[in-house]
Amino acid sequence: MKMLLVAAAVLAAATPALAQQTRFYDSRGNSLGTASTSASGQTRYYDSRGNSLGTSSTSGGTTRFYDSRGNSLGTSTRR
Repeated sequence: MKMLLVAAAVLAAATPALAQQTRFYDSRGNSLGTASTSASGQTRYYDSRGNSLGTSSTSGGTTRFYDSRGNSLGTSTRR
């Protein structure tokens, strides 16, 4: 699941902050989870059962990642 969070976070960092929901599937079409981005740019990631995996928020080219408890996981800076 951490790989899903990382992959989703990279996608979220590369897209503009629009209210949207993205669904992720494996090669067989099984649901892996979703990412829901608010208009403010915060993205929340969920597994296939709807459990929160964490969040990310982007401000000025820097994306900060947090686990489901709000603990910081790290940052990504766009150059």
